[in-house]
Amino acid sequence: MAGVPRRRGGELETLVLAALRAADGAVTAGWVQERLGGGLAYTTVITILTRLHAKGAVTRERAGRSFEWTAVADEAGLAALRMRRVLDGESDREAVLARFVTGLSSAEERLVRDLLAQAGEDEED
Repeated sequence: MAGVPRRRGGELETLVLAALRAADGAVTAGWVQERLGGGLAYTTVITILTRLHAKGAVTRERAGRSFEWTAVADEAGLAALRMRRVLDGESDREAVLARFVTGLSSAEERLVRDLLAQAGEDEED
């Protein structure tokens, strides 16, 4: 493995998700592997796809002895799924959310308020 640069956490998931989103429909892991290039092992692609499936970011349909995969989340959706998983793993959700909100800039806080207001309006319709 010497000479192969180490990727940041989640980088491969993002690349795989981008490849799936560029596809015209459901594709095989081999197709994803081919699009990513760079000598990525087939088993690595399968592992990433399986993790994305567990997170709800992709769906899979049986195709013979294998699966065909389809993206259901974009990069922002994948980040949101990660954030949700972190929040779900905490016992004091209120404290985590409070710390998160106090770390936001004024513009980010305004955006969150606007999004919450919009979500509230959508629920009323």
